[in-house]
Amino acid sequence: MVFFVTMLLQAVTALIQATSVSWVMFCVLNCARGLSQISNYISSIVLGSEMLSSSARVSYTLLGHSLGFGLGYALLPLVAYFIRGWRLLLVASAIPSLLFLPSWWLIPESPRWLLQKGRVEEAERVIRNAARQNRVPAPEIIFRAGECLELIQNKDEEGQTYTYLDLIRTPNMRNITILGIFMWLSVAMVYYGLSLNTSNLYGDVYLNCFFSALIDIGACFVTWLLVNRVSRPTLLSCALMFCGLLLLIIQLVPEDMPVMFQVLALVGKMGVSGAYSFIYAFFTELIPTVVRNMGFGISSTAARLGTIISPFVIYIGVYSKILPYIIFGTISIIAAAVGMLLPDTRDCKLPDLISQAKPIRKFSCQRKWASLQSEGRKVKSNSTLC
Repeated sequence: MVFFVTMLLQAVTALIQATSVSWVMFCVLNCARGLSQISNYISSIVLGSEMLSSSARVSYTLLGHSLGFGLGYALLPLVAYFIRGWRLLLVASAIPSLLFLPSWWLIPESPRWLLQKGRVEEAERVIRNAARQNRVPAPEIIFRAGECLELIQNKDEEGQTYTYLDLIRTPNMRNITILGIFMWLSVAMVYYGLSLNTSNLYGDVYLNCFFSALIDIGACFVTWLLVNRVSRPTLLSCALMFCGLLLLIIQLVPEDMPVMFQVLALVGKMGVSGAYSFIYAFFTELIPTVVRNMGFGISSTAARLGTIISPFVIYIGVYSKILPYIIFGTISIIAAAVGMLLPDTRDCKLPDLISQAKPIRKFSCQRKWASLQSEGRKVKSNSTLC
């Protein structure tokens, strides 16, 4: 329901925005359109992720969702090149949303969400329909009575209604929420900073935007190839570290080599593009089903804050051309270090309840320090006894 309502709102606001008669009207409608767009984007990720297995879930997020974003990004400069009027461009951008609305009769509700709400019969009907469409025989009994009763009891123990406070109520959820806010803010700030700054790079603005979109598409494929070969935190951190190092190298490029400057900026963007596409799949596996929409809402809000900050960082380029890249590179490296604290969710079952949230990782240096402290206390106690 949320997915299609926001899809319709996105199209309607774009069409009304095309008739704007003042700057205030344009900005208000643009804000409403942005809210509907990000809500639509997140709800589609959550809906698809909850309906698929672990391996298919990651492929859907990277190749289905993020790749679609990259293709739309690449199509935008091509359409804008031929449609120079902003009113017609807004109308053109609303057409895909309108064409997608008939899929209401094709896309079912998430069975996982239905189970969490105790609507077992509806969940079973969705699964049987999916099995029939895929020509796979469904078992006679999909959900056993004992399993459903246990699920409902667990739901009662956790509480039938959830609020944003549940994101910080337990230590594990609190750690994931805090780290998630920082990671999403940092990744979005660097990603949109590099994306919006393409107009300041050497060459044609339309081509630069198109090349930036191609980088996103390539990053999706590279991330997809690596996602099941390394741990989730390692992949996220390596992508951000790659981006950060290349952005910091830019300061070594002479001013008479603008092409090299542009290449480093675009290739560095591949790292943060991969991180941005992967972070959706990663946090889908970190946040339990009962609070997943709220968790994504908080994370997305943090990402929007990063998006708001990024143009101001770009503006610093008026005083120093390389300073924005130094800032973005530093933030990217810090985020890479913080990302290693997140738990690995590869080949793990999607958490449903808050009690199933994973703890953050503790490194050997922390354990070694704890053991040294313990040994120190033992030595002190032994010397006291002597």
